[in-house]
Amino acid sequence: MTIEVCAYSLESCMNAQVGGAGRIELCGGLGEGGTTPSAGLIEMVREHIQIPIFVMIRPRGGDFVYDFFEEEIIKKDIAMAKKLGADGVVLGILLPDGNVDVARTKALVDYAAPMKVTFHRAFDLTPDPVKALKAVIETGAERILTSGQKPNALEGIKLLEQLAKTAGSSIEIMAGGGVNHNNAAELKDAGVHSLHLTAKSFRPGRQKYFPSDISMAGESPDEKSVMYSDLGLVEAIVSAVADKSLNNI
Repeated sequence: MTIEVCAYSLESCMNAQVGGAGRIELCGGLGEGGTTPSAGLIEMVREHIQIPIFVMIRPRGGDFVYDFFEEEIIKKDIAMAKKLGADGVVLGILLPDGNVDVARTKALVDYAAPMKVTFHRAFDLTPDPVKALKAVIETGAERILTSGQKPNALEGIKLLEQLAKTAGSSIEIMAGGGVNHNNAAELKDAGVHSLHLTAKSFRPGRQKYFPSDISMAGESPDEKSVMYSDLGLVEAIVSAVADKSLNNI
């Protein structure tokens, strides 16, 4: 099963690769739940990373209903990711009522070709998950990232199992949201095709001086800590879902 690490830095990408992850979702905008990363980061990651890189294409935080100008930004970011050697992109557009905007999303999937497309957790904000599953399949995306429309994937495991069975071979269901080495095996047994996690840990930042009353972030993590994908946690989750039967060969 593929382990995808959601990474916000080259350091995290390198730990993901060394730890045995099979794919990276490269993001910026940690505090906003993931936005399009910089061209510089994409270029550096591509230079140093051999496993597949899927670049988040999200022009801002907030909802997933985009105007004309935002859609143009999305297209330019897709073109940038393609030029810089990304293997795929991660995107999704919803209608104001929360349903998948099939026409606009399909147009972006076609525009991204030959890169593959993951439909991100905008899926978890749709009112009817089965309807949304069929809609995303119609767009031509190859994968859906979802927590099973719950705060985390373990809470949403029943829906994840249902989605995986309904999807069959039509589209990949990737569980994300609170995924770690302690619940990975249970999620694997539910039938999902892949797992998505940050494998996050925190270490002290390099800067030593900080004013006591100023913070660049209103909540943790702030600039006093650096979030990164922990090598040990990546290895632990890869081990947790490894096919133990291979050890007997």
